[in-house]
Amino acid sequence: MKGITRKMQAIIIIAATTLFIAPHAKAQDKVETSLGADIVSGYIWRGQDLGNVSIQPSASISYKGFSLTGWGSVGLDREDTKEFDLTLSYSFNNFSVSITDYWFDNGAGYFHYGARNTAHVFEAQVGYDFGFLAANWYTNFAGNDGVNKDGKRAYSSYINLTAPFRLGGLDWTAGIGATPWETSFYNGNANGFEVTDITIGASKELDITSRFSLPLFAKFIWNPATEGAYFVFGTSL
Repeated sequence: MKGITRKMQAIIIIAATTLFIAPHAKAQDKVETSLGADIVSGYIWRGQDLGNVSIQPSASISYKGFSLTGWGSVGLDREDTKEFDLTLSYSFNNFSVSITDYWFDNGAGYFHYGARNTAHVFEAQVGYDFGFLAANWYTNFAGNDGVNKDGKRAYSSYINLTAPFRLGGLDWTAGIGATPWETSFYNGNANGFEVTDITIGASKELDITSRFSLPLFAKFIWNPATEGAYFVFGTSL
């Protein structure tokens, strides 16, 4: 019953804020598209090690605050999991909501959506960027979610706070993320409230020529719950 309450609270918050604020939003009046890819030394997601050197392409189309984004990850090691995500989002001012469909190739095929036979995970997000601090809440509401100690759907959730700053000529971010209740989806098997990642990242534009520069980024990541530590380096194309 508690799980259902948490799910309904997340959905109600997202729906209510979207309906109330959306009519007052200012958004672009033309269709915009983007295409790119990151190359990373390791795929670390919310403090969890999901693969080694990976190529992560993305493409998106947006209009009047709505956007549809496709994102993937392909590891260079054969055993690395391949991932394909689709995210439908809406943003207005500094507020954002989204629904993401995660799919991994280590389970059922893409077109399997059965409650007990799917490799899809569906997640809702709501967030606000205050400028000096961005706060986001994520909750899995369907698909191959984790379970709690009773074997029931955990409605696995993740909270993240991120703050940008500038130091030594570089753009930095500091962030912390946690899972608020028990779930087998995070940290192998989170027993309750657990900090999943503490991150410090830096980025820089490396000038190659007068007309071309290469974006570089690096992240130091610690997971107190699993006692994991990672250093990730990458570039965006």
